[in-house]
Amino acid sequence: MKNIKYIGCDDAELDLFESQYALPDGMCYNSYVVFGEKQVAVMDGVDARCAHEWLDKVEEAMDGRTPDYLVCQHMEPDHSGAMALFLEKYPQAQVLCSKQAVVMMQQFGIEARNVQIVAEGQRIDLGGVTLQFIAAPMIHWPEVMMTYCAEEQVLFSADAFGKFGVYHADEDDWACEARRYYFNIVGKYGVQAANVLKKLAGKDIQTIAPLHGPMLEGEKKDEALRLYHIWSAYGVETEGVLVAYASIYGNTAKAAQQLAEILKAKGAGKVAITDLSRDDMAEAIEDAFRMDKLALCCSTYDGDIFPAMHLFLHKLRLKGYQNRRVALVENGSWAPQAVRVMKEMLAGCKNIEIVEPTVTIRGSLKPEQRAELEALADALLAK
Repeated sequence: MKNIKYIGCDDAELDLFESQYALPDGMCYNSYVVFGEKQVAVMDGVDARCAHEWLDKVEEAMDGRTPDYLVCQHMEPDHSGAMALFLEKYPQAQVLCSKQAVVMMQQFGIEARNVQIVAEGQRIDLGGVTLQFIAAPMIHWPEVMMTYCAEEQVLFSADAFGKFGVYHADEDDWACEARRYYFNIVGKYGVQAANVLKKLAGKDIQTIAPLHGPMLEGEKKDEALRLYHIWSAYGVETEGVLVAYASIYGNTAKAAQQLAEILKAKGAGKVAITDLSRDDMAEAIEDAFRMDKLALCCSTYDGDIFPAMHLFLHKLRLKGYQNRRVALVENGSWAPQAVRVMKEMLAGCKNIEIVEPTVTIRGSLKPEQRAELEALADALLAK
């Protein structure tokens, strides 16, 4: 890409994204400079934590020139946090953004005097290099747009096609952290993501340049597009079962582990098991969307369900979980209620089939109840 330079920043010390998603490998905030013969555009900014590093990179990339435009595709603070400092340093730069982004600038206290609102399909000619704007609302904020550079065959995709981690983290396994990112950040807006994919279908895209994670080219780009078509349609990426349990003293956990063993023995495909009280909740959400079946094992608690399961089901409902088969196991010593509550919570999800029979444990799983787990597994795996 002879006319595009990367000027993003890594934040290896950040432990939580959006104050909730674990970052074992930190995070990167991507920014790019597009050089035309006459004008220069900076594509998005970075988080305030990296503001001065980014401004130094902007100045170095300019090599004596000054930026004519700051393209603001997404106003979330991890991309607009350094915007005010940029405009203070380069007051002549015109901000190119959507109409909704202007409102958000005011909300975040960013004073931008020179703003041009750009419309769907509008082009800006930098001099031999053009930028075409593509509205992408609710991926994952309403003001979002993407930008296509035909001469370089590059799509600047905003938060779409992003992932957790610094720029070079897990370079050979983009999908793992991209999947966790998608379903927890963008997943609720599958319809909107699918609509944007339709807009992109006619464009020759050789490189995807997201705001998080590495630029994608060749087979990696093709695989990312393939997965986004599956994810945005709430389709099945992997045949298999996620067994998710919420256990107080370990008896429900033992039942969940037995169920997982039975499912594996019956050829269920990939079987993953997660302790909702201890394991990464965002990864559990990812696996629930990835696979076509879900088994929930939960203790009754205060006449309801154990809090970890309640949070899990609440998040699934928020993120648009749908089109799946679900098996239920409950535990309750004197008044089991977990199946009832889990059914009520799953009723808020689209096209969920709860298989019968459900299984009720009284305190601990008895040897003779293994047959009940066998029957539940058969029902879940039935075509």
